[in-house]
Amino acid sequence: MITNDDGIDSPGLWVLAAAARDAGFEVTVAAPHVDTSGAGASVLAVRDDDGHVRVHRRDRDGITGYAVEGHPAFIALSVARGWLGPPDVLLSGINLGTNTGRAVLHSGTVGAALTAGLAGIRALAVSQATGWPPSPNPRWDTAASVVPGVLDSLLAAPEGTVLSLNVPDLPADELGPLREAALAPAGAVQVRVTEGDGLLRTEYAGSGPVAEDTDVALLAAGHPTVTSLTAITAVPGLFTSL
Repeated sequence: MITNDDGIDSPGLWVLAAAARDAGFEVTVAAPHVDTSGAGASVLAVRDDDGHVRVHRRDRDGITGYAVEGHPAFIALSVARGWLGPPDVLLSGINLGTNTGRAVLHSGTVGAALTAGLAGIRALAVSQATGWPPSPNPRWDTAASVVPGVLDSLLAAPEGTVLSLNVPDLPADELGPLREAALAPAGAVQVRVTEGDGLLRTEYAGSGPVAEDTDVALLAAGHPTVTSLTAITAVPGLFTSL
């Protein structure tokens, strides 16, 4: 199963689908009908008067595809509950831009993967470090070239394992070795908000210095990075610490 948060028309979605097909998988694409970037693990969907969510057939290059009027985590949840059959693995991406640091909380790409993981489905979120504003011609094939090796590791991992892969926007022969990375305190791009004339304005800036073993630092040094993620869990010991 292939999904994303950039929407059904994103080139990165179909590059990832083709990479999975070429790796020997039977592939189905189900992605939001519009861009839903930043949706996190929202399961919001557009419902008609009867409570139904519209799905539109969108095949491409011999790959079965569906445009869903819902967020990526809604799609992952629907798949987990039996729509389109149980997948061997859910791939989410290729996202236009990084999903790094603790800011992955806000990512629809990562949110879909975590939702699948909660249901016991192995999942991989894939993101291309295109910078901000994004490059007009992302090297999607570079990210796709890293996926098979990571996918092999994922399939050998326990059910419900969720990995997040970020790949520099470089020619494949210029990539450094794949590195396991810690999450930086924040993402590679920070948002500053100012208010004026009744409007909120957002400005984007770099993250500043970060530890060398983090995803942000390793990506900047030319390494693809992979991070194992877990969904929200309870932290015991509250009353013993009060």
